[in-house]
Amino acid sequence: MTALEAKKLAEDDMKAGKTPKYNDLRDWLEIVDSMGELKKVDGVDWNLEMGTLAEIFAHESKDGPTPAVLFDNVPGYPKGFRTLFAQNASFKRMALNLGLDMSLSNLDLVRAFRQKLVNLEPIKHKVVTKGPILENVDSGDKVDLLKFPVPFMHELDGGRFIGTACLVTTRDPDEGWVNFGAYRGMVHDAKNMGLYISPGKHGSIQRNKYFERGQKCPVIVSVGQDPVLFMVSGNEIDYGVGEFDYAGGLKGAPIEVIEGRSTGLPFAANAEIVIEGWMDPNDRKTEGPFGEWTGYYASSSRPEPVIHVDNVYYRNDPILCCARPGRPPSDYSIAKCMVKASLIWEQVEKAGVPDVRGVWCHEAGGGRLLNIISIKQRYPGHARQAMLVASQVHAGAYLGRYVIVVDEDIDPTNTFDVLWALSSRSDPVESIEILRRCWSGPLDPRIHPSKKGFNSRAVIDACRPFEWLKDFPPVAESSPELRQKIYEKYKKVIEG
Repeated sequence: MTALEAKKLAEDDMKAGKTPKYNDLRDWLEIVDSMGELKKVDGVDWNLEMGTLAEIFAHESKDGPTPAVLFDNVPGYPKGFRTLFAQNASFKRMALNLGLDMSLSNLDLVRAFRQKLVNLEPIKHKVVTKGPILENVDSGDKVDLLKFPVPFMHELDGGRFIGTACLVTTRDPDEGWVNFGAYRGMVHDAKNMGLYISPGKHGSIQRNKYFERGQKCPVIVSVGQDPVLFMVSGNEIDYGVGEFDYAGGLKGAPIEVIEGRSTGLPFAANAEIVIEGWMDPNDRKTEGPFGEWTGYYASSSRPEPVIHVDNVYYRNDPILCCARPGRPPSDYSIAKCMVKASLIWEQVEKAGVPDVRGVWCHEAGGGRLLNIISIKQRYPGHARQAMLVASQVHAGAYLGRYVIVVDEDIDPTNTFDVLWALSSRSDPVESIEILRRCWSGPLDPRIHPSKKGFNSRAVIDACRPFEWLKDFPPVAESSPELRQKIYEKYKKVIEG
């Protein structure tokens, strides 16, 4: 399908009220452009300018969603060697990725995605031998990671990071399943890059199995791809479930993959840029620091495994996909919040907690540090059960800080209402529990560097006490029926 055909088909779908379908990142960009959510900028330098502009767009898009930003004509690079920031920084683009109604936002979109998760069945990826990603293959002496306009994003970063909006793919040497995750990668030189993976992540577990045996770990790093793959990469999928198969379930069709010439690991046949190599257990080099999603340089720098690159695969006029983390809101934080809220909701209900009415992972916490769950209380201890489980399910356990449970009349996405419930329905002595020695890591800014790995978290019951629920003071506001009646009567006055 040509770009013009993709754009025309997308416009026809949207006119008919349908969510357009796309085949690869380039089709997706045509659709996003037709939606008015793509900003194209020429002449921006890789050194701090790209990252700072991405930050400005994320912080100052007050009249609408943060646009996806495509940089071209980068000084010192050929025309067509582009970088893309903020792929998933709007509810409409997230709905597009997932094939959901693009008019949905906030809790309605979380609810729709969570419902999709209920019936999700992974679809096995399909191995093929041809694809656009094979248009160019650089091997051996031809490998040059800085052939692409890799950004230097934040002023205090330790280097240029090619792996941000990425998929780092590894295979379990014992069980054979393939995992990919969004783990950051820093360029050391033309043929080598560092890789940081947080402790406890599936990629870290798999890599350690090779290292414990004194073996090199094969790895693929995709740094340009379908945005739904990046969305899956940055969130917690059950152990043993391959992300390519999970993404296939989301898209309703198998993901076509090509197996790497050196490692045999799979990568998307329609990807933009893919790096293939090996990590040696005895070869480490200082990686970082890097401004992270918490809004701090909390992870500092340390010796991390080096990827020695064998091959770089890339399309003609390749697009390097980037994410610029930092003080929230960042250029991908809203997507993180939406997906993690849906995952926590699904996992909490699977754990046996009934009547969950909504979940939201607050953007101020980067989608991890502050999570709110709304329930309809059914029995004594229901609120405690909900908040404790939400703090420890897979999607909510890593680097959490606060979980607040509220009643069903509180919209968890409405910060004012959540703070009102917290202020008026909780009692500090009775309502707050502290959990100790929970799963954290080096990115946690509040934990002393010598003690990284564990943290504590507060789970807060901001529900009306169950034992005197019926006697709790009624809310002083108009009933929905009265409000609607008066609204209709004075509609002209209200709407001006």
